[in-house]
Amino acid sequence: MRIRNPFKSLNRTERVIWGISIVLVTLSYFLGGGGILSLTASVIGVTALIFVSKGDVFGQEMTVIFSLLYAVISYGFSYYGEMITYLGMTAPTALLSVISWLKNPYEGDKTEVRVAALTLKKVIILFTLTSFVTFVFYFILKYFNTANLIFSTVSVFTSFLAGSLTFLRSSYYAIAYGANDIVLIILWILAALENPSYLPMIICFAAFLMNDLYGFVNWRKIQARQSAE
Repeated sequence: MRIRNPFKSLNRTERVIWGISIVLVTLSYFLGGGGILSLTASVIGVTALIFVSKGDVFGQEMTVIFSLLYAVISYGFSYYGEMITYLGMTAPTALLSVISWLKNPYEGDKTEVRVAALTLKKVIILFTLTSFVTFVFYFILKYFNTANLIFSTVSVFTSFLAGSLTFLRSSYYAIAYGANDIVLIILWILAALENPSYLPMIICFAAFLMNDLYGFVNWRKIQARQSAE
């Protein structure tokens, strides 16, 4: 059985974005003196996103691994909201997305998912469910004395929304993840003010934001091409 090399599918733009992302998170590791776990998670995270931006299921598989590592890092700084979110929502949602994407390839091509349009019914159900989950998590996070409770709660909202949109194969997943990236940049800036070793996580999510912006643009192009064909 021949093993697929997913990196061969990256075009020039994607290679540049991925390369810049890797350089940024690596430099932040050496400049900030962060732990090897933070660096590893960051590299896996930006790698996952560049493939998600292509609609390649390999990106979702990498997201599962990133979620587990990120949860461990979050636990170390008492960001229980992030830990619970990624272990209880992001990782399972990414796993479900792997299944969903494999079941919905574009014209049988397992390396590209069929992009789906959002209906009004889906939007209403999605925002209702997201609001309910966020409401419940607020009290859970408050009980555990989660650091920076408000930002952690907002992160739950954006994470759940983004994960659900990814599962639904909507191009708007990238907008939700971009919003989540901004929240996480703020969270890790606050953490880095107390411990500079968390600097790589700030750079990591800045790189994530760049990848998610590209992801939205690319998914819109993919959706237009698929519709035309």
